[in-house]
Amino acid sequence: MIGYNMRNSQLIPQLFVILAGLLATVTLVGKSDDSSATYSQEALDYLAISNPETLSAASKRALERNYHLYENWYGRFSVEDLAGDFAFEEGVIRRDPSRVLLIDGEYYTWYTKSVGRAVWFDSGDPEAKVFPWDKSEVWYATSPDGFNWTERGPAVVPGETGRYDDRSVFTPEIMAHEGKFYLVYQAVKAPYVIRVKNTVGLAVADSPHGPWRVLDEPILEPAENGEWRGEKDDRFAIKTAGDFDSHKVHDPTLLFYRDKFYLYYKGERMGERKTSGGREIRWGVALADHPEGPYQKSPYNPITQSGHELCVWPYQGGIALIHSHDGPEKRTIQWSPDGINFEIRAYLEDDVPGAMGLVESLDRESHPLSALQWGLAHKYVVEPGLQWWQGYNAITRFEMKPAHP
Repeated sequence: MIGYNMRNSQLIPQLFVILAGLLATVTLVGKSDDSSATYSQEALDYLAISNPETLSAASKRALERNYHLYENWYGRFSVEDLAGDFAFEEGVIRRDPSRVLLIDGEYYTWYTKSVGRAVWFDSGDPEAKVFPWDKSEVWYATSPDGFNWTERGPAVVPGETGRYDDRSVFTPEIMAHEGKFYLVYQAVKAPYVIRVKNTVGLAVADSPHGPWRVLDEPILEPAENGEWRGEKDDRFAIKTAGDFDSHKVHDPTLLFYRDKFYLYYKGERMGERKTSGGREIRWGVALADHPEGPYQKSPYNPITQSGHELCVWPYQGGIALIHSHDGPEKRTIQWSPDGINFEIRAYLEDDVPGAMGLVESLDRESHPLSALQWGLAHKYVVEPGLQWWQGYNAITRFEMKPAHP
């Protein structure tokens, strides 16, 4: 046995370094030697790679990311205006349509509704509308054909003064499960300042027409591990940024999947930074055994490094998603076998509709894009010379045509 002394203690780390270097060399040599055998001739031909022994960085990425496998995930969107109460109305904001449910031959959707122009945060009036979704309610509407819509009234309104939802409720999503209806939505408590941390609320009903029972407490809140710097209402002044969702939890979307309730959401971090794709926006998921919670955030969060409004749906035992904008993987369709680990399947044109609400009654299994045959979205209507937040919103209809049906 070799005695343990100072000389040996100095030698052991050196041996580890040498062994690690040898292993790395073997790994690299092995990868280089069999790289041409890793991919089929069909894949090489599809990607126009004539010599697999001399691969450019782009060709390596194409092979590693399987660009040759997913042509049936690619398609193009078109958008058209709607009739009835969903026709654009000056001075009225209708946005963030939920999934579309088909109930007794009638289509239903829930959405954000408010009136008046937003003025941002510097008006000096704490009651002034700061965003298009501020001072909002969750309404619902029905349609016999998906084109002509009739408003049915509010489903959820802001709570009493002092509650977590007393300022605004908005960006709803619906889930029908075992005879009940569950609405998840964002909620803001007054005052609505730049540094405000919103929450996610939930309401339950036995009928799509209500009445809705609103839970007394939020089901999801931002992480509490970031720290602001100073007292000025500045979202970029921070001591520590915290988790990916330390500032906002947005766009809640509830799915029943693998015998659990998956609450997908968009997170925004305190002191928002930029990435190679622009704004840093990421998604997370929280799981529960009951639709009313409690919800536990996944240890794998964030589960994306891009994305804005949520759009997820079940497909072939896994979960598919679309990123509309924000982040280096914006304008992509992705799929995960477990609802957590997503890989890119297609890159889309610069025309992805905003805040897409999918139609639950559509066949989702026959084709990767069959869930996107049609649905609802929203558009901005902004007069020339105004900022985006000074405009209004209207709900529209989208369709997607696969490039390879």
